[in-house]
Amino acid sequence: MASSHCFQNPPELDPACGRGEVVEDFGGQKAYIAGSAEAKAAVVLVSDAFGFEAPKLRYLEIADKVALSGYFVVVPDFLHGDPYAVGHPNPLQWLQSHDPEKTFEEAKPVIAALKEKGISTIGAAGYCWGAKVVVELAKAREIQTAVMSHPSFVTVGDIKEVKCPICVLGAEIDQFSPQELVKQFEQVLSENSRVAHFVKIFPGVTHGWAVRYSDDDEAAVKSAEEAFADMTGWFHKYLK
Repeated sequence: MASSHCFQNPPELDPACGRGEVVEDFGGQKAYIAGSAEAKAAVVLVSDAFGFEAPKLRYLEIADKVALSGYFVVVPDFLHGDPYAVGHPNPLQWLQSHDPEKTFEEAKPVIAALKEKGISTIGAAGYCWGAKVVVELAKAREIQTAVMSHPSFVTVGDIKEVKCPICVLGAEIDQFSPQELVKQFEQVLSENSRVAHFVKIFPGVTHGWAVRYSDDDEAAVKSAEEAFADMTGWFHKYLK
């Protein structure tokens, strides 16, 4: 069952946010896209439980900013217009109807659509719920590199099966992926010389900090910016 951390600090969703555009069909999914279609590399961003209309995920904090770094960016609506709503009477039921392992199967046509556009160098980043989708892509060699921020549902067994370079950004305070688990991820990756890795635990932050934070909290903003820099640095290293 998901920790309450998964649903804290919900964003105010805005279907019109971002400098890119929403398309009705990208690899079978409604999606927000940004960046030049002539880009040689792409990044797929997989949202947390609050979905692809979260302003910080789209606008200049993440998706648009990644696009400005030279990538074609796709943020699919893998929740199909049904993001988690605060006060949902049965969070477990919601999670069962949005199984990230099933979403992984929906992600594969998105990757295929990017390849059809002539983009063969593809990375993916996932937040919370979305991290499980990304680790499945990394296990299946669907992508060239992966980034997970405050992951949920990801197990040590998953990490053992990762086939591409992976960056794991964890929170000091996280009921779902506590420091001990993130350190186990690091140990497993350290024992696998075939997979490059970077693991970091951010002090003083809670689950969700990289994509859900208050602009009035200077320390939170700084930590989110640091996480973004780590993510894009990883993509620059393995996608460019």
